[in-house]
Amino acid sequence: MKKRRRSDRDQRFRAFPSVEQSALKEYERLESRTRRVLSNTYQKLIQSVFLDDSIPNGVKYLINRLLALIEKPSLDPIYIGLFGSTGAGKSSLINAIIQQDMLLPVSGESICTSCIVQVSSGCCEQYEAKIHLLSDQEWKEELKNLTRLLHRAEEPSGEEEDAWGRDDAVEEAVWKLQLFYGNGAEGKNYEELLRAKPKGKIPTSRVITLKAEEAGELSVKLDPYIRTQRRGWDGESAETHIWPLIKLVEVTLPKSELIPEGVVLVDIPGTGDFNSKRDEMWKKTIDKCSVIWVISDIERVSGGRAHEDLLNESIKACQRGFCRDVALVVTKTDKLHLPEYLRERKVGNQAIQSQREAVLERNTVIKLQRNKMLKEKLKSKLPADLKILEASELVYTVSAQEYWQQGLLAEEETEIPKLREYIRRRLLDKKRRMVTTYVTEAFGLLLLTDSFNCAENLQNEYSHVSVLRRFVEEKIQLLERSIDQCFAHIERPLQEGVRDARTAYRRLLGACLVRSKGNQGFHQTLKAVCLKNGIYASRTLARIDLNEAITQPIYDRIDPVFGGIFRSGKPTDGLALMPHIDAFKHSLQEKMTEIGIRNGWKYDSYKRSFLIQEISAILGGLEGHILRKRRRIYESLTTSVQSDLKPCYEEAAQITGKKACERMKDVIRRGVDRQVAEGMFERAQQRMQHQFQQLKVFCRQGLHSIPKRLLGEHGEQNGITEKVKGSIATMLTLASSQGDGLYKELADVKSEYKEMEKLHRSLREVAENAVLRRGMQDFLLRMSPSKAPPPSRFNS
Repeated sequence: MKKRRRSDRDQRFRAFPSVEQSALKEYERLESRTRRVLSNTYQKLIQSVFLDDSIPNGVKYLINRLLALIEKPSLDPIYIGLFGSTGAGKSSLINAIIQQDMLLPVSGESICTSCIVQVSSGCCEQYEAKIHLLSDQEWKEELKNLTRLLHRAEEPSGEEEDAWGRDDAVEEAVWKLQLFYGNGAEGKNYEELLRAKPKGKIPTSRVITLKAEEAGELSVKLDPYIRTQRRGWDGESAETHIWPLIKLVEVTLPKSELIPEGVVLVDIPGTGDFNSKRDEMWKKTIDKCSVIWVISDIERVSGGRAHEDLLNESIKACQRGFCRDVALVVTKTDKLHLPEYLRERKVGNQAIQSQREAVLERNTVIKLQRNKMLKEKLKSKLPADLKILEASELVYTVSAQEYWQQGLLAEEETEIPKLREYIRRRLLDKKRRMVTTYVTEAFGLLLLTDSFNCAENLQNEYSHVSVLRRFVEEKIQLLERSIDQCFAHIERPLQEGVRDARTAYRRLLGACLVRSKGNQGFHQTLKAVCLKNGIYASRTLARIDLNEAITQPIYDRIDPVFGGIFRSGKPTDGLALMPHIDAFKHSLQEKMTEIGIRNGWKYDSYKRSFLIQEISAILGGLEGHILRKRRRIYESLTTSVQSDLKPCYEEAAQITGKKACERMKDVIRRGVDRQVAEGMFERAQQRMQHQFQQLKVFCRQGLHSIPKRLLGEHGEQNGITEKVKGSIATMLTLASSQGDGLYKELADVKSEYKEMEKLHRSLREVAENAVLRRGMQDFLLRMSPSKAPPPSRFNS
């Protein structure tokens, strides 16, 4: 059994080279043994107090902290979002990365991936897919909007009739209703469709699970659910009928050799969705990705604007979400018309001898150009000291087709292996940081727990409490002033942005409402925009968001400052919030250590480690809350504008008949003009200021509760203290004295402490071994002959 468990554990690391496998196995061993030590210690403490009527607070604290560490997740998944338009090559790229040629459908003239698809590797024995459907209530909401979109009181005629027939929004609405209810459904109203029977069978759980032994088998089963078939296609299956209900597909691979467990690749459509729930999921999926790869094929990246819009959305994810790394991945780079390239070639003096040389040269030029442009764009929107701006490589040029065929490019030249290496490096680094923190926390608890078994009585000292309370109150006042200063930096750019928005909103609104071909094909799309309060997302058109468009001048002004407030790192300019909180934490740790030394704590080094990590744990919840709050603050501008414009959107959505499109535009323009005159942008400014004020109050309430907790006082817990675990009061009692007789209550954990001491010492050894192995691997790679290019017969 042990051999099998070890074999299963080894299988999880098959995606890594031997050097990285060794490091991961050592980290896994450290984590597993630490959990076992914590579990044994927890059981001993529970047994020692099992029959006691009252358990001292200090023992409760230790037991709760041990339990929290035991239950702490091993590693939160790393979400890597592949964000691109239809046909950009997202599915092909995922297939290449996971070494499964056709697992996900590849876009063509008649098909495309139509929903969010997550691909990960797990410990399951089979290939598995879970298809999540809209709830009954969520579908009713979409059905209501679809029927409202199709309803028209008067029949348009002439030129408008032609516009109706070509409208993307109408075509999609008709298509969804026909797929779900059958032909003729588009002519029925909402109440009639509620009574109609769907063509497909809908499971009551709203989840469909598919399993298969082989990837190809799962692909066949999965295709009907995640492919969008060409409209008018008559080869419908039962699975196709429920396509309009699908909101998310999760695919799990069994023990992949190429995608490590703990990494989730997410195929994200480029424009969101007409359904509110799916559109919200689209935004949340983008925001939870720690890495976003903007996918654009070689032709679009040179001439189109689609990837620019996607880059802008990705940069916003850095502002409001958890994204810390953005890159541009250019796909289909094997495509090149050699005569045309040679005619327009403007770089290099060396003659091009082959198609391969031309492709590699073109890819190098694109990398240099786009890397520079992307870095400049990031610098204009994000704080100058973010790590992403230090990255040497922000652009990848890949070819999934050549990865499989290798007729033109070698495997390394397709850059698929480079993306895999990036994924492995991210996971290994995250695992290293997680295990280091975990083992250090566990060691601190065991250090303190074991020290209580000393029989020597230490004198009780309580005079330090009043000193500490005065110190904390002073530091809190300083921190409050620092928080005020941080948030004050947003005021000026916010005011300037409002001024810019008042000047530019008509031009920006007009750019959204005016089409180069007139109203043809835009009539019902605009109605869809109004039905969704200014937002319309389609698989074939660029995302339309009127609220975001007219507030963009404000975001242009505040983006660098906003990102600066919420960044981490050293407080070089006083703008960032988290470094001030870290400084407060460190000053509190140092003061507690100083008091301990003054009061003669015998086990000072133990307690110092304990204090440092426990204060980090107690205040650590603040950073998580701030990150979660950040999205609401950032989106408060568009939320406020959308709320103010809702009546005019609703009015415009009701318009039907002749010249309806122009009449809708007039209602929107007049409504926006009226709201701007009444202070719409100023209200949005106040909304954001109010959100910052709420965050400030939350921090202040939590900070002011710290002195009470240091004294062990109870009462209503507000702010930070609702979000964190542990108690500074009991922690201080534990660290300062054994005079309460706590050591008599605790079981003997000396063996666990000795084991934990060895594990803590092993952390440095593991890190040193990893450096040595990496150095040896790099040396061997430098000494080995490079891979030869493909045979010359493909180079001409």
